[in-house]
Amino acid sequence: MRPFRLAFLFLLIAVSTVVHVVPLLLVALVKALLPSERLRVASNPLLTGLAESWIGVNNWMWSQFTRTGVHVDDDAPLQIDGHYLVLANHQSWVDILVLQKVFNRRIPLLRFFLKRQLFWVPLLGLAWWALDFPFMGRYTPKQIARRPELAGRDIAATRRACEKFRAIPVAIMNFVEGTRFTPDKHAKQRSPYQHLLKPKSGGVAFVLDAMGDGLHAILDVAIAYPGGRPTLLDLLADRVPEVRVQIRQRPIPEEMLRGDYQNDRAFRARFQQWMNGLWREKDEDLARLLRDGRH
Repeated sequence: MRPFRLAFLFLLIAVSTVVHVVPLLLVALVKALLPSERLRVASNPLLTGLAESWIGVNNWMWSQFTRTGVHVDDDAPLQIDGHYLVLANHQSWVDILVLQKVFNRRIPLLRFFLKRQLFWVPLLGLAWWALDFPFMGRYTPKQIARRPELAGRDIAATRRACEKFRAIPVAIMNFVEGTRFTPDKHAKQRSPYQHLLKPKSGGVAFVLDAMGDGLHAILDVAIAYPGGRPTLLDLLADRVPEVRVQIRQRPIPEEMLRGDYQNDRAFRARFQQWMNGLWREKDEDLARLLRDGRH
């Protein structure tokens, strides 16, 4: 029966995606043709409403067709019209569904920094573009060495995205490790954390610099899978027993909003030290979440 179950769920997901994304793209086209910025901003709630409806259907399918328990330890006073920077660890594509399940319609629509290649994902790439998700090149050091002008492109893309986000309630999502955790990556990095890769602070610094006081808090999220790191197929096949999530709301230190991460070595060192402190606490949270899930 499992192949039929998976085929049925994939069909439901495909139908829901088409039903939501096609109208979203039509609204985005009308938005692009509107004569004033004020009218274009006024159309944003309709776009985000369609996206939140699509996520809501995905969450309903999660609840109806899996027995996966999602346990959330949440002391944050969340606001649907807030302005947040959301920081989370990253182990699986399931992380994105977990974040959407936990936050949908509780904070503004999560917007992720995406690899530029994902623009070409059928339907979804255009939907992400219509919702102003920023697409990044994420160039390697070797590419930048060959073409130094690439170094500033992602920074410029971050600034353009953040300028748009100033006009609307927003939750900017950043997987600070930059890649999904695996034991092999953990060993190659010689990471000082038990359950995390080393944080990459640059992206966080650029967002804080570009947004300034346009963000009012950080939502620091730890995601743990006591049954082991799952794949999307594991979730659809009902092979994920539980997910445990810790959400901490943190103030943004004033001193981290005022500095030049690229060119000021002292500021960069202070910023990285601050991020490392957040990561040590997140590592402790993950150890506790995994321990609680196994009892």
